[in-house]
Amino acid sequence: MTPVPSLTGSVAAWRLFATFPRRALIFGILIVACVLLALFPQRYRAEVTLSPTDPSALGLSGTLGQLGALNSVFGTQAAIEVALRVGNGIAVRDIVISRLSLEKRLGMSRVEAHRWLEGAVNARALRGGIIVIEMQSRDPELATAIVNAYTEATQARLAQISRQQTAYKRGILERLAREASANLARAQAAYDSFRLNNKTPDPMTQVDLVTSRIAQLQGSIKAKQVAMDAALQIYTPANPAIRQMSAEIGAMNQQLAQIKATNSQSDVTVGRAVEASSALFKLERELLIQRSLYDSYLKFLQGTSVEDLTSTANVRVLEPPTIDTDRQLWWPAVGAAIALILAWGAIEFYRMRPPVGSTLERSGDVHAAG
Repeated sequence: MTPVPSLTGSVAAWRLFATFPRRALIFGILIVACVLLALFPQRYRAEVTLSPTDPSALGLSGTLGQLGALNSVFGTQAAIEVALRVGNGIAVRDIVISRLSLEKRLGMSRVEAHRWLEGAVNARALRGGIIVIEMQSRDPELATAIVNAYTEATQARLAQISRQQTAYKRGILERLAREASANLARAQAAYDSFRLNNKTPDPMTQVDLVTSRIAQLQGSIKAKQVAMDAALQIYTPANPAIRQMSAEIGAMNQQLAQIKATNSQSDVTVGRAVEASSALFKLERELLIQRSLYDSYLKFLQGTSVEDLTSTANVRVLEPPTIDTDRQLWWPAVGAAIALILAWGAIEFYRMRPPVGSTLERSGDVHAAG
């Protein structure tokens, strides 16, 4: 039974490959052609190395923290992944095409230019958070210009995204600041109105006045009581002087009782002082809260201006666009040469040891391999 010939066996049985010199000539010419295509025309590799950064890495962390602008607009996303996605995006390619006029320069439509850039330019990440943008081309000036334009376009696009997010945050902060300003004005007006109506410029003034008045009356009563006790050693209770001191002590006790009263009908009472100070303290706390909110919103609003100024500080250029000094190979041609060498070796091996029942074995054309 004749076995089914394999692909290698079918090719090896071609009359074109009947003799070794003929096979050597054919494969030699093809391999040399592939090697020449891999080396010529000379190709150049342009590259630029970048490193994503943020304003806090520029020595501005203290200032930005005070202004509430320390956090990145990208949140907790990895800066490298964001920069790579932006660098490989359509928006960046569109900027590059416009800046270099690639449509006119390459004689392509805009869609074709996008496709060409997508295949020609490679942006990848290395270890250590380094991004490489590279391109191979026969024109070193064009390759250098394109990778440089990619760098500038990536920086511009990241800055644009940052400014858009900052503008959104600024709008929210402006609305909050306006609301806080209105609330602060109402709280200040209520605080001032209460002080004017109650004639209390300081929350503790009325309390201190009542406290000092109580202490004064208690001291006077004690002094009068001592004086009356001393006079009773000499005079009888019916003495006019004793009766006068007793009346004075009674009047002062009555005043002391009025001041210690917890009602708020009189201006100089404990109840009135506590009520007035409590209400004033409440208004003062509300005023402090509204002022604190207003000041915080203003600080964060100022921080958005700093974020706009530092929006371009998103990528550091570690190495400017340069041409690699190593000789660049056209790898498809190198791959084709390797494939031809392997195919030639397979054919030679097949002809040296053809399977039993194969065409070469039956025809006895085994020695043709030599």
